[in-house]
Amino acid sequence: MNKILLVEDNELNRDMLSRRLMRKGYDVLLAIDGEQALQIASTAAPALILMDMSLPGMDGWEATRRLKANPATHAIPVVALTAHAMVSDRDSALAAGCDDFDTKPVEFDRLLAKLDALLGRAPPP
Repeated sequence: MNKILLVEDNELNRDMLSRRLMRKGYDVLLAIDGEQALQIASTAAPALILMDMSLPGMDGWEATRRLKANPATHAIPVVALTAHAMVSDRDSALAAGCDDFDTKPVEFDRLLAKLDALLGRAPPP
């Protein structure tokens, strides 16, 4: 089972997305800010990280830069989740080290396709 770290400070978004991912067979770890994301990523070694970019304290941009700079976590794919849907936001997320980008509100089937591609999983039936 693939472990996904979901980094999201909004409780409703976190609950909804984590439940949907678990129904699709993912083991979901949760973090509410960038600091917690760094700690969990280094100890739990998730297969992929879904990173909200607008977080309290250390935001998703900085957390991603630190994850990608750390030899222990640099290979973990990071998908940016943000309400900002401009091309420049996507470019900024990729420049920070994100491997992909998706907008909120999350279109779940589109996000699943991105996760499956990054994790090398066959798409769900």
